[in-house]
Amino acid sequence: MKPQPGLARSIIFACVALLLGGASLGPAAAASRPIRLVALGDSLTAGYNLPQSAAFPVVLEKALRAKGYNVEIANAGVSGDTATGGLERLDWSVPEGTDGVILELGANDMLRGLDPTIIRKALETIVERLEARNIPVMLAGMYAPRNLGADYVRRFDSIYPAIAKEHGLVLYPFFLDGVAGDRSLNLPDGLHPTAKGVEIIVERILPSVEAFLARIQQR
Repeated sequence: MKPQPGLARSIIFACVALLLGGASLGPAAAASRPIRLVALGDSLTAGYNLPQSAAFPVVLEKALRAKGYNVEIANAGVSGDTATGGLERLDWSVPEGTDGVILELGANDMLRGLDPTIIRKALETIVERLEARNIPVMLAGMYAPRNLGADYVRRFDSIYPAIAKEHGLVLYPFFLDGVAGDRSLNLPDGLHPTAKGVEIIVERILPSVEAFLARIQQR
C-alpha cells in the first residue's frame, strides 16, 4: 500500500525528533562517566606487602564511592620508585583520558639523602608535563626525619608547599599524617603502613581529595 504524503511527513518528523532527542542524551551520558584519577607514587601508593584490596588507591576509591562520587582510581604506585623514576615512566603511567593525578613521590629520594634540589626539579617537571596535557595534579607531601639534620629537613620539607604554591595545586602536606611513628599502624620495617594505617591515611586525606575533585568537576 502506498503511504499518504502526510503520513510520510509524520514519520520523517518523528525520526528527526528521535535523533535529536538521542543527541541530547550525549551530555548526560558524558556526565555519568566516572572521574578517572591516577595515583602516581611509590610503595606507599602501591600497597607494599598488602593485598591489593588494602592498597591506598583502592581504599580511597571505596571511601569516595561511599560518599557518592563516581570515581575510578588507577594504582600507578611502584615500590622503591623515586621522583626521577616517576618522571621517566610518566607518559605510560598516566594514560590519555585521565582526569586528575594524585602525586605521591619523593620519600625514597629523601631516605637516600638525595639533593632536595634534584627532587624538587623532578616533581615540578612531572607537574608541568601534566599541566601541558591539561591534567590537574594534587600533591601529597612528605616530611623528612629530623635525624637527617636541620638543613636537609628544611630544604626537603619546603619542596611540596613551594610547588603547590607556584602551580596552585591542592596540597596534602604529609601523606603519613597520623600513621608515621605509630608501631601499631606500620609493618615491622617501621616505614610502610598496615591495612589499618592505610585506612587512617585515607580518612585524613579525604577532604583534600574532595577539594581536588571539586576543581576537576568545575573545569
